[in-house]
Amino acid sequence: MAWAQGGAPAQQRWKTDLDAFAAADRQKMPAPGGVLFVGSSSIRLWNGLETAFPDQPLVVRRGFGGSRLSDSADLVHRLVLPYQPRLVLLYAGENDLVEGATPLELLGQFVRFVQQVQTALPATRVAFISIKPSPSRLALMPAMREANLLIQTHVLAHENLDYVDVHTAMLDNDGQPRPELYVRDRLHLSAEGYGLWRQIVSPHLRP
Repeated sequence: MAWAQGGAPAQQRWKTDLDAFAAADRQKMPAPGGVLFVGSSSIRLWNGLETAFPDQPLVVRRGFGGSRLSDSADLVHRLVLPYQPRLVLLYAGENDLVEGATPLELLGQFVRFVQQVQTALPATRVAFISIKPSPSRLALMPAMREANLLIQTHVLAHENLDYVDVHTAMLDNDGQPRPELYVRDRLHLSAEGYGLWRQIVSPHLRP
């Protein structure tokens, strides 16, 4: 399988992003033991993420927009292992569902991501940030809920894993996405949306 050889197709697809990460690392390599955020555009577009949690000595952001959970699993050796973080927070999965992946396949990709991280870095915790209920992707809501539940159930049954539920708080009393949490494309987060994420994520960063 491609990922066993280092995720060659994913490395080509995301070469520009990976080269940018490598260039940043050459300028200043983050110290080991920090908190690492990886995943798709919700991570890439989180402006100020590195300073959003002042009680954390080191926060590293390695998001690449449009990416899938499968891409993060393919690229663990580039996205995670060099930083030797104490905690990895992963946000991905929406784009997989858009491209036709099933919730069960998302669970499989998450398990693959975790296994690679914890084989190389046994002390590192991995937290999954639940798939958000994007208004522009309402048709995928049942699949999002199913994928979130599958991953949450897996997390609860294993040591050194965590599940960060942003999905629930992003719904109104009628179970619909709260529009103020999104920008005009009804997909990406607004400043208010990121503020909510910061509140929910913060308790999960404690050692």
